[in-house]
Amino acid sequence: MPKTVNPRIAKTEDRFDSAVPWLATQAEVTDCHYEFARMNTLTLGIAPDSYRFLISFTYYAHAKTFSGKFTSPVAMPTGGTFPVSYNPLKPQEYRRTESGAAGSGLTDRSPLFAISIAGSVVISLLYLTMMQSCN
Repeated sequence: MPKTVNPRIAKTEDRFDSAVPWLATQAEVTDCHYEFARMNTLTLGIAPDSYRFLISFTYYAHAKTFSGKFTSPVAMPTGGTFPVSYNPLKPQEYRRTESGAAGSGLTDRSPLFAISIAGSVVISLLYLTMMQSCN
């Protein structure tokens, strides 16, 4: 026999829908700094991912200020704002929207960095070939 629950006697946790829509607010960047790649013999000091800026931020929800951190491939100015969504039942839980990850694009140097390394290797090989032909 299936168990029936009287809605008037249901527990508080059961009254809330598990798919509660998250609320949106603006977060303010409090700190942004670049994390240098750790020296590693396998990566030769090159960062394995492009998310090297550590962004700290605060947001205001339910009359309290909450904070969070995330990594980003681009720098964000201190004092700048971006949208975040938070769980109204647990305001300390947040999600950063993708539109908030956009920056100026001027600090995203990974393609330029890769081209520079490739160019350096080619020039070194040309130099070694020239030196070999002199002997």
